[in-house]
Amino acid sequence: MRLRTLTLFLLLPLAGCGYHTVGSATHIPGNVSTLAVPIFTTRAQAFHTEMAFTQATIRELNTRTKYRILNTDSSDADATLHGTILSQAVAPLTYDATSGQSSSYLVTITAKVLLTAHDGHVLYRNDAVIFHEQYQSTQDLSGFIQEDPAAVRRVARDFAQALVSDMLESF
Repeated sequence: MRLRTLTLFLLLPLAGCGYHTVGSATHIPGNVSTLAVPIFTTRAQAFHTEMAFTQATIRELNTRTKYRILNTDSSDADATLHGTILSQAVAPLTYDATSGQSSSYLVTITAKVLLTAHDGHVLYRNDAVIFHEQYQSTQDLSGFIQEDPAAVRRVARDFAQALVSDMLESF
């Protein structure tokens, strides 16, 4: 009985709790100081979604990391982050009972990202990043404001925050 208790007591610290210090689980090696983030490509039939995603990602990397960010595909970069907008869909979510028109929509954007080192080694990859954003439509046509570009910018911001967190902390 004592031997079991002693063995359990000695093995318990090896179990760990899964927590780690900031930066210890990063996908980016310590020798990387410059990241290139060229404009994302797109396969979606949408206007400027790739620009919103690229700008949000660069802004998030500049805000949360110490890396020098280049907004072009450069051979001077230690690593390159390529992104592709795979699809963008807008679907009616709710309807106005009196007019029968859609009163809110759900925009869904699917993207993939690939971070490669200068030598071509894959540092990070996510082939299916899916984000949704709901927005209200304007019922008054005289004061109509197109709401989907603002929704795309919000999705891009959320995407960039999640992407940088995942690349840096593997959460």
